[in-house]
Amino acid sequence: MLDDGYDPVRGIGAFGDRLTVATPVEGLGSARVPRSMVEDPQYAVATGPVEWRRLRCRHDFEYWCVSCVKIKPKNGYSLTPFVLNRGQRKVLAVLEEDRLAGRPIRVIVLKARQWGCSTLIQNYMAWIQMCLRPNWSSLICCHNKDSAVNIRRLYTDLVRDYPADMWDGGDDGNTKLQFKPFEGSTNVREIAGRGCRVAVSSSEAQDAIRGYDIAMAHLSETAYWRETPMMSPNDLIRSVCGSVALIPYSLIAMESTANGMGNYFYEEWQRAKAGESDKKPVFVAWFEIEMNSLPLGCDAEGFAASLSDRELGLWRRGCTLEQINWYREKARSDKDLQKLYAEYPSDDVEAFGATNAGVFDQGDIDRMMLDCRQPDRICSVVGDRLYDRPGGELEIWEEPRKGAEYVVAVDIGGRSASSDWSVVAVMRRCGSLDEGRHAVVAQWRGHVDHDILVDIARVIASRYNEALLVIESNTLETEANAGAGANGFVLQRLAECYSNLYRRRRGDDGGAGHGGGWRIGFHTNRATKVMLVNGLIKAIREAEYVERSAAACCELAVYKQQPNGAYGAKRGYHDDMLMTRALALQALYEVTPASAAPSPKAINRDYW
Repeated sequence: MLDDGYDPVRGIGAFGDRLTVATPVEGLGSARVPRSMVEDPQYAVATGPVEWRRLRCRHDFEYWCVSCVKIKPKNGYSLTPFVLNRGQRKVLAVLEEDRLAGRPIRVIVLKARQWGCSTLIQNYMAWIQMCLRPNWSSLICCHNKDSAVNIRRLYTDLVRDYPADMWDGGDDGNTKLQFKPFEGSTNVREIAGRGCRVAVSSSEAQDAIRGYDIAMAHLSETAYWRETPMMSPNDLIRSVCGSVALIPYSLIAMESTANGMGNYFYEEWQRAKAGESDKKPVFVAWFEIEMNSLPLGCDAEGFAASLSDRELGLWRRGCTLEQINWYREKARSDKDLQKLYAEYPSDDVEAFGATNAGVFDQGDIDRMMLDCRQPDRICSVVGDRLYDRPGGELEIWEEPRKGAEYVVAVDIGGRSASSDWSVVAVMRRCGSLDEGRHAVVAQWRGHVDHDILVDIARVIASRYNEALLVIESNTLETEANAGAGANGFVLQRLAECYSNLYRRRRGDDGGAGHGGGWRIGFHTNRATKVMLVNGLIKAIREAEYVERSAAACCELAVYKQQPNGAYGAKRGYHDDMLMTRALALQALYEVTPASAAPSPKAINRDYW
């Protein structure tokens, strides 16, 4: 049926352990069917063609698709039986491996455009609901509701065109096949006779999802789910995934084209590649899609002689000249090559890198991601002690080591959940214990009052061998000058109880200031921020430090330089972790000897 000989009716090239059997179906003398079908007790009595086909549909998804599902092809207009293409079969193999092993079905798909990933996933869910599991409800969630409704329309078309002889009448054997609104809801519909509900929602309406009782979830284009101060795709995805039970036939399918590296989808993809996620990663390249091919307009030898270096790279990957010709024509029709690389990537690195285009090199960020891992310990700081607690604010990758030197950097954010994060990062100095690179060993991230934040930083710095404590002091100094109550004295109180503080000379912040001598903290302005960012660019390019937090790498990926030269995170994202790395590295570059640090008495207390 396809050029590679795939024939789901005869079972040739289909997935799984199969046996060749005789069939009662006219025109189909034999077929390769799943072993589970032959071992089903119903097999012995399914002697008629209708009963035999129904039984096979319950065991053979690919046969069910070609027998019961009609779709409109991407390059055609007439409805045709659904024959899986190569990309769809690649994803199906992962879904079926979990199902047949009795495991919860979990997959994350990074995709090129226009090969029917959503079609495959939605029909797989429909197959489970219509043939295998009654009362098995599902959710379709996209970046906007219109997209979710469009995916659900596959159910409407499926029910409309479903062969009458393949429908067994539902649970009672008499119910007419319908896909109808559930209790008048516009967002929830039900497959009559099966008790299976299908809900739709979007990342823009998170409250509407809460309370759904679902066994399967299709999360589509998750890289494009928007984040605002009041709405987090991360929280929504975790909420949906947490509501799906860890039982056989439960399913979570997350799929998207790439949209840069600073989002939940990228982070989850990297976790899946590292084997740290519950989801199995599947990448489908543009050249794995059959229709991405174009006949040559000249002789093959002449075309081969015209290949560019990039096209030669595609040839070495195994692409045919016809596929390369398609790719060449696609590039000619779209002057934005970065968009082409993102929508039709050859590998996952190209997919994410093409949509990045930030301050930091994508290849360098990919290299740093290799060192990222889950923390050894997660806890909260309460008073002067650490308490292990799931969901705690402090992540620890390395406990304090005797003889090691550390720097603790603090970026001060807002107090409310909708504001910027406050971050405390601990970095071990290279050369300590013969280590060749600086390394991030712990990080606290949360929202608290600023006086509590500074006290938490003091506790962490004390624990890490009385580390040098570097505080980005703009916020505290602004509050002090504005007379913001207790916060005006935060730096003074800190100096009285912790001596190993980063201090700058008066005038280093470029302002007139008050008094003389030294000031606590690092003051960030346009000039000093450029210095910090350039130092971080150099450190990342030359692999001067080891990063452990994948979330910090994501911040690097969305850090931009505006046309006016200013630096900052892409809209809707943060740069708090990034700034703590830059602060820590700056302090390490300065390498201020402990003997040169001024005593608290040398500081002008009129200005903090």
